[in-house]
Amino acid sequence: MLEFDTKVKKWGNSLGIVIPKLELKQNLIRENEILHFIVVRKNKDIKNTFGILKFKKSAQKIKDEIRDELYD
Repeated sequence: MLEFDTKVKKWGNSLGIVIPKLELKQNLIRENEILHFIVVRKNKDIKNTFGILKFKKSAQKIKDEIRDELYD
């Protein structure tokens, strides 16, 4: 399994990634081979992830209720 960090770079009118030479050697990847990628995206803006959720109660009220249930 390949796992590494890389930057997306401009390559003509397209974008591309560079696979480190060590990864190529260790995984026996050669020129013109077809690779299947599964991309895991990091979302640094948590508001985009959780900001769309709307609760009927405030976060503090929910936390208080959970605490009450835990310590009763």
